[in-house]
Amino acid sequence: MCILTDVQHLVLKRERDVIKSWIFEFFAAPHELYEKFDPTLSLRYFNAYLDLWASAEPAGFDGIFFSEHHFGVAYSPAPNLLIANVALRTRRMRLGVMGMVPPYHSPWQLAEEIGMLDHLTGGRLEIGTAAGIPQEMAQVGLGVDEARARNDEAIEILDKALASPVISHSGRFWNFTNLRLTPRTVQQPSPPKWVTVVSVSSARKAARRGAKICTGFHPHKKVIEIFDAYRDEADKAGRDVGPDDLCIRRQVTLLESDRDVAEALRKRRDAFRAFIAIDPRVDLPGRPAVLDTPTAHAFSIGEEEFIAGTPAAVAEQIVAQCRSAGAGHFAAIFDRGQSPEGLKGWYHDFGTDINPVLRKATV
Repeated sequence: MCILTDVQHLVLKRERDVIKSWIFEFFAAPHELYEKFDPTLSLRYFNAYLDLWASAEPAGFDGIFFSEHHFGVAYSPAPNLLIANVALRTRRMRLGVMGMVPPYHSPWQLAEEIGMLDHLTGGRLEIGTAAGIPQEMAQVGLGVDEARARNDEAIEILDKALASPVISHSGRFWNFTNLRLTPRTVQQPSPPKWVTVVSVSSARKAARRGAKICTGFHPHKKVIEIFDAYRDEADKAGRDVGPDDLCIRRQVTLLESDRDVAEALRKRRDAFRAFIAIDPRVDLPGRPAVLDTPTAHAFSIGEEEFIAGTPAAVAEQIVAQCRSAGAGHFAAIFDRGQSPEGLKGWYHDFGTDINPVLRKATV
């Protein structure tokens, strides 16, 4: 038996409580291919991004979270395939999806894919799920109430599959007996589980389940409220949670001079609000959310959603938000208007000037 000294416990605690940096990758579909598809250009676009993501490892990022989106807005309808490819190009970084959308899939097949991916990544997989986006679901006739019900049942099956090699289930959408799912995950009993949340009730549900949470969009005050609810529910469930269970996701713009911050923030804010206005859950200036139900929670876009400035200024803002909310993870969404070559420069600058600051900034 290995007995740790008080000093070793302190070192381990410090390692857990520093701020880990992630890239949140939306993988936007290229605008020039909307109207006319060019396979050569599309292939070049994929290869440029695969090279970009591989460059995140030498830059010192802890990992990449991909996302699942459908019907034209992004090039990531099957993000698990991206993970399998990037795993071949990296050795250390964690890789996951924030998140897979269970209502679109058979949960037993998701469990099998997770087992395969944990092998292909050498045990570097993170499991993230999300209930889905109403406007995407609507295109295939899936309402938010049914999607939430499917999501909850799928998560129940997924958790069973992660805990046991043979499972049975009797529910509204899926029924089976003694189903053997292989391969098992390399990480036992399970890779880390994440849920993207925008509400207090979803945070409490994740705490009861034993999953970590990631949130963004909201003003920082609301993010703290969501994290506090998560910690409170975890305490009631007898779970010991801390900074390593919480992630803040924000949009980052790196600049050469802080003189340009106001204009950069305005452009990023305006572009994003125009992009996301199609989501009926978002509360925008002059247009309240048109969808806010127990299964589709409204959210707002806070000023703190956008972080811009020189690397030193960006690092300071990241540390301040993470410390005040008690979050040990920060996921950066870099400007999707940048070219892959431009983003590679940002990755390098973030790794050179920001990641070392985060490594020293305990929460």
